[in-house]
Amino acid sequence: MPLVKRNVEPRHLCRGAVPESIGSELECVTNNTLSAIIRQLSSLSKHAESVFGELFNEANTFYVRANTLQDRIDRLAVKVTQLDSSVEEVSLQDINMRKGFRSSTVQNQQVLGKGSEPDSVAEMYGSGDRPPPLSTLSPYREDSTDAMKFYSDPSYFFDLWKEKMLHDTEEKRKERRKQRVSLHFTVPHGSCYEQKRYVESSTVQREMKKVRKARNRRHEWNMMAFDKELRPDHHHPQTLQRGVSSEGSLSPDGRSELWLKYFD
Repeated sequence: MPLVKRNVEPRHLCRGAVPESIGSELECVTNNTLSAIIRQLSSLSKHAESVFGELFNEANTFYVRANTLQDRIDRLAVKVTQLDSSVEEVSLQDINMRKGFRSSTVQNQQVLGKGSEPDSVAEMYGSGDRPPPLSTLSPYREDSTDAMKFYSDPSYFFDLWKEKMLHDTEEKRKERRKQRVSLHFTVPHGSCYEQKRYVESSTVQREMKKVRKARNRRHEWNMMAFDKELRPDHHHPQTLQRGVSSEGSLSPDGRSELWLKYFD
């Protein structure tokens, strides 16, 4: 149900009782209608002034916030241009010694309080009927509950939201418990009892063992058979592969080809 903030009155222009002492009823109805139109225009101008006043206040607030943000951006731009990583060296110890960033910006709270209540809403609230004095019955209740809450409870929606949030938090906690996979390890301790350990699967990490490459002794001996100056280095891998036989040793033909290609 929408909340009506402003009512233009009077609603009915021609409704009204005509006095008996009036001779011309048509003239009386016409005058009453004209006066009702004038009062309606007056009410409309009053609401228009209220609407434009609220728009002006909101625009002024937005202007102040935009200027504050622009000033912060300008200061940040100047500070960034003055930074030089080649001149200012920050050690790791200095970074660890610094305190964490903490913003000094104050967040707006209680936005829907009495201070931010529009004039039209305050006027409509003031014109309403007062609630019955049910608070006088609170001392006679055994459960120490305010009797006014049975008539009007402003904290009802907040309590409902809080209950829903607590329920969602509990559901998420149960899901996390289900996702945990516990590994059961049994460690014998003598012949008396067994010790059980439960470790979460997230903490268990498999270590990959590094396998050492197999050494080819025959290949190393064939390399050592050459003089230090005639040993093929890593720039001639194809020459060495051609000279190596299937048994892993250098054949005489391969050695002759290696000598010729090396001196060429």
